[in-house]
Order: sequence, then C-alpha cells, then structure tokens
Amino acid sequence: MNYRFTYFLMAGMMVVLLAACDNTKYLPQGTNLFVGSKVNIKADPAIKKKASKALAGNLKSLVRPKPNSTILGARVKLTFYNMVDTPKGKGLRYLIKYKLGEPPVIAQYTVLEKDRAVMQNWLENRGYFHDTVALDTVIHHKKLTAVYNAYIGPQYTIRHINFPNDSSILSQRIRGRDTKRALKRSLFKEGAPYDLDVVMAERQRIDDRLKERGFYYFNPDYLIAEVDSTVGNHKVDIAMKVKQSTPGEARRPYRIDSVVVYADYDINSTDSSAIGAKNQGGYFIVDPNHRFNPKIFSRTLVFDSGDLYKRSDHNLSLSRLTTLGVYKFVKARFEPTPGSDSLLNAYYYLTPTLPKSLRASVSALTKSPINSTGGELTLSWRNRNTFKGAELLTVSAYAGLEDQFSSTVHVSTRRLGAEANLYVPRIIAPFRFRTNSSYIPQTKFTLGYELFNRTTEYLLTSVRGSFGYVWKENVKSEHTLNLININSVQPAHITDSFKMAMDTNILLARSIEKQFIIGSIYNYNYNTLNKPNAINKRHNFYFNGNLDLSGNLLGLATSANYNKGKEKQIFNTPFSQYTRVELEFRHQLRFGQFSSFNTRLLGGIAYAYGNSPNVPFIKEFFAGGTSDIRSFRARTLGPGSYYAGNPRDSFIADQPGDIKLELNAEYRAKLFSIVRGALFVDAGNVWTRKEDPTRPGSQFTNQFLKQMAVGVGAGLRFDINILVLRLDVAIPVRIPYYSPANPEGSGWVFDQIDFSSKDWRRNNIVYNLAIGYPF
Repeated sequence: MNYRFTYFLMAGMMVVLLAACDNTKYLPQGTNLFVGSKVNIKADPAIKKKASKALAGNLKSLVRPKPNSTILGARVKLTFYNMVDTPKGKGLRYLIKYKLGEPPVIAQYTVLEKDRAVMQNWLENRGYFHDTVALDTVIHHKKLTAVYNAYIGPQYTIRHINFPNDSSILSQRIRGRDTKRALKRSLFKEGAPYDLDVVMAERQRIDDRLKERGFYYFNPDYLIAEVDSTVGNHKVDIAMKVKQSTPGEARRPYRIDSVVVYADYDINSTDSSAIGAKNQGGYFIVDPNHRFNPKIFSRTLVFDSGDLYKRSDHNLSLSRLTTLGVYKFVKARFEPTPGSDSLLNAYYYLTPTLPKSLRASVSALTKSPINSTGGELTLSWRNRNTFKGAELLTVSAYAGLEDQFSSTVHVSTRRLGAEANLYVPRIIAPFRFRTNSSYIPQTKFTLGYELFNRTTEYLLTSVRGSFGYVWKENVKSEHTLNLININSVQPAHITDSFKMAMDTNILLARSIEKQFIIGSIYNYNYNTLNKPNAINKRHNFYFNGNLDLSGNLLGLATSANYNKGKEKQIFNTPFSQYTRVELEFRHQLRFGQFSSFNTRLLGGIAYAYGNSPNVPFIKEFFAGGTSDIRSFRARTLGPGSYYAGNPRDSFIADQPGDIKLELNAEYRAKLFSIVRGALFVDAGNVWTRKEDPTRPGSQFTNQFLKQMAVGVGAGLRFDINILVLRLDVAIPVRIPYYSPANPEGSGWVFDQIDFSSKDWRRNNIVYNLAIGYPF
C-alpha cells in the first residue's frame, strides 16, 4: 500500500515538474504567451489604499481573455495540451489535448488596447472624467504581462438634481407633488459619486412609477439624463428630461375600457373573435364549449372597466391566472380603444392544460438496523377543473406491506387506504376574504380512510376529515387553517399474544387505544428558499409554527374532566382534549452554488387536560430516524434517560414524549458531478411532562441538558434534479440513557469508539437511506 502511495506521489510531482517547464517553445514564431495583467492606480490627489485596491480589482476584472489556468503556479492544462500532436480522431490523444488540456492564450495588442478602452470607459461612467488609462507591456522569455496605468483625478459627485418642471401631466407624475418628495424617492443623492449604473436605475425607477399611474406606452428610453460637468469643483448637475421625440401615446395615462377573456384559447389558432362573449361581472368571457364557470374570472382578475392602468395589477392578474392551475399558457394584450386616446381594451388568452391525469408510483424500503423490508403501491388521480370553477380534486389509493424480523419477533404490517382532497379557489365562508396576493386563496376539504393491519397483533381502522383554508401573502409566507379536523381510530382483532404484551407494556396499549380527535389546526410557514433568486442569497431562513387544538369546545360544553371521573364520549369513544405547539427554525449560510452550512432548531410541547389523561399517541413527539437524530433508530430514543433496549436484538415499541428539543447542523458541498457530500451533528431528545413509572428517567427537569443525545456522521447525496437520494452514516457520541453499554449514563462515549470491533459497529453504526434532504 505504501509503495502504491509513493508511486502516485512521484507521478504527481512529475506532472507538476513537467508543467513548470517552459511551454513557450511550442508557440508560433513571433507570438507571446499572455500570462496576466496588472493594474496600477495613479491617483492625484492620493486616495486611500483600500479604495485604490478595490478600484484596481474592478478594472482588472474587465480584462479579456483570461490567461491559462495554473496549479501551484504551473500551467498544467497547457502542458497537457502541448504533450501530444493534433489528434485525428477522438481517442486518448484527443482526451489529453482537449479535455485535460487547454490551448495557449496568445497575447494580441488589439485585444489589450480594447481592454484599455473598456477600462477608460468604465472610469468615465463612474465619474472619473477627463482621466486616462495607459497600456504598457512587459515581455520576458516570450511571456507577456499587460500593465495598465490608470491616471485619475478626483471622482465627480452630484451637486444638484432637477426633474421636468413643465405643466404637462407626464412631468407632474415624474416629479410628484413637490420637489422635496421627488428628491427623497430618487436614487440620485446630492454628494454621492456620479455613476452611470445609478442613472440607468433611476430611469427604470421613474418608468416603474409611471406604469403605476396609467402610462402604458412609456418606457425608460424616453428619458435622458443631461449631465453638466462644467459647474466646477469636480461636481455635476443632473437634469432628468423627457426626450422631445417621445410619442403622444407615451405622454398620457390610460384607463381600462373592456376586459375580454378567451377562457378556452387554442394557442395554435388564429381566431381571436369575441363573437358569443358573455358579460359576467363586467368581463366579456369567450368560452363556446362552456368549460369554465365565468365567476372564476371576476374573482381572479384585478382590472375592472374604468380602472387606471397599473403594471402591478397587470402582473397580479397574470400571476393569479397562472396559480389557478388549470392553464398551461397565459397571455395578456392591451390595445387602444378605437375612437379614444385614453382607453385600453384588455385581452386575456388562456390555454387550458390537460384537466385529468392518473399516476402510479411504486416504492421499496429496507431498514437494515431493524431487519425490515417492504414496499408500497400508490395510484393517484386528479381533476383540475372538477366543477368548472378550477377546483382541484385529488384521489389516491395505496397498499403497502412491511415485514420485520428479529431474533425473537416477526412483525408483518399491511396498510390499505384512500384519501380525497378538494381544493376550491376561493374562501367559502360567511365573510368576504380579500387579498392582494398573487396566489388565489383556497378552501380545502379532506377525507381519508386507512386499514393498518399487523397480522400477528392487531387491526386499526382510521377515518379522518378536515375543512379549512390555505392562503399565501407572498411566495415566502403561507397560512393553513383547518377549522374542523377530525380523526377517529378504532382497534380490532387484537391477538391474545399482543394482549399479554400490553399487560406488561403500557406503550403498546397506548399505541392502539381508541381515539376521537376533533379540533382546529393552524400552521404558518415562512421560507425564503421559495424565492426565485434564493440560490444567490448568502442567508436563507425557514420558520414553521404549528398550533393544534382538540376538544376544547366540547370540553367546555360537556364539563368533561377525566381526573374527576367525568370522562365524556362521542360514538362510544372518549374525545381527546389537548393543546400541542411545535416550532421549527432553519438557517442556511451559503458559501457558493453547492456549498452551505445548514442549521435547524426544533421544539415542541403537548399538554393533555380535561377529558384526556394523555396526549393521543399519534400526536406525541418522537426522536431518532433518518431526518431526526440519525445516530439512533427511528422513534426509539428516550424519553429522557430511559433505555428501552437495543432494536437490533428485539422489537422496541415507539417511545413517545410530551416535550421535544432538537438541534442539527450540517455542512454540504459538491464532490463531483451529481454527488454531494455532507458532515453533520445532531442533538436532542424527547421527555414526558410527568414522571412515567414504567419509564424511569423520562420526565423533563432542569437537568434536561444532561439527557441530550448527540450523534455525528457523514453522508452522500445524489442530486438527479427530480429527487435527491440520500445515504447517511452516523454514530452516537453522547448517550443519554442508562444501559450496560453506558453504566454511568448521560455521558460522552468518544473513548468507546472502536471501528475495529464487530460488536461495536453492530450496535452503534446506523445507516440511513432516504429521499430528500433531512432539513
């Protein structure tokens, strides 16, 4: 092994030595290799060193082309290019010359002179008037370095700003009510350096302002900024003016006359006749096949007849039509009303997408830590225009199986269920809900049924239904309010062996207890990663808050109190009464396109009262798993310092808690191609609010930090665009429970790590195979 390493090391050193050799002997006669550039700032008066360095860096970034790349100062790619002659085909020689290598960058005076002119123009555009850039070259052994000397004086700053002052309505809208407000809104600031980029941005700002005031035909090119640099003391006056050549239609505001909607438009059709249009709420709807209810357009479109044209309303209407989900293409066109010089007709051309679709998916799973294998088949059907009002109906049916083997137990699980969701693109309520968001608010109905059959233990039937609303303020913020949320779980066919196990393990009994949950759920989600330019942001944030209430109104109405013997039932099942709160915060710090440091803080608490002695099992918190604390088996960690046993040796029931705290940190980076790498640390646990006699050490106390589990690991992610396949390997480094492996409890176990031990690897290394990032 040592010989092989030495061989590769020597080979690498040979490549570097060869690259360090003179590559200029391969250059054509009379040419030089361009090896880089240098920019010197000659300022009079002198400027600060930091400002000079920044200015030189900006100018150097303008140099084109870039010289040949180097590794440790050696032009390795150029060496590969020169190693072989021009290949005739695409074999090994082609690979070396054109894939591993790169051709020499030949210095050309015309190109260098063009760079000099670009630099001088750049300086002038940033207020360095009447200054110059001189080009010099240094040639050594056929290697040319370009030297640019920038001789600059003081940078010109803005003295006064003027806007059009005539009485035309266009000038009035540009300057606003008074000059003071106009100057406050302007991107021009007195005393700031002159910058052409700011001039262009100011023109765009004025155009955006005019578009909000009816000037549909105006554009930034109709504005000109006259810059007077002769006022002295290295200052300029800027006068923003409207060009005399600006046409008349760009000088006046427009209002909306008629709005015509082609609700079933064929993008390949040339027919745009409005014959047969029906007037619905002030809109003319062309829909000869009656595919859509005309009312959806009065709820979706923002423009009304007589409204002043506003670009924000224009874009808002397009966004809302797109988010309806029933149109593949959305296009708007505005034309002047014949015989009027201040009215526009608005035309919307809407091309529907396929309304119905059917999808099938098959998944397989294997969980090596608990010897579990299985799979699931799901069929999903959707109709995007169920009742001709852009209602989305989704119906899915699924069937799954999973078998788990251990040295003592064989557990076979069968799942069969169906779920239907109906999204109506409006708020169905006795009150009126108005929003200026680009997203249509929705009313959501859900109905689901599931059979969960552990053939050797029990059968659970679950019926669930909900009614609520979903709405967005913007692309980052989403609210979900389920006014009515019902879930009923009923056990049946409990085997004698499982009944015996329930007598000694209260958790098994709780996991299949009868449940009737009726209440409300509110969820708020804020995610800056949903923004289109999020990948360019250094910091991104995610927050999710969830409030789950159940049985409160029923508890008040019935005076239910379990502790006083007043337990109340619905359909022969005690209804659950609890409050559950869960908060999650994430932060992403980006170092590049594929490199980032990600953190997550998650906390939750659930509290049962009134009609319930405990929080329903399905509403409890659990720790451990592929997207949780990855060095511990799913849902088996805790609570607190309680140790339930090793999941590898026997079946371990899920360990619920009333309180959860979790912290995660993960560094992600690109390795090569579609492969990403990650290093991570996970910490956390769950606890019970009260002491559980069957699980010693489970209660949350002021010593909770000593009961935090900690795990570390590394992972690979295979990003194939449509999904991310994830493999994580983790080990615990802090174990909160008391066990033979950790007799003193609540301690770090770095000294016990032994990768050479088969038993240690078997009991500590956890492999997690999953889809998607953990957070």
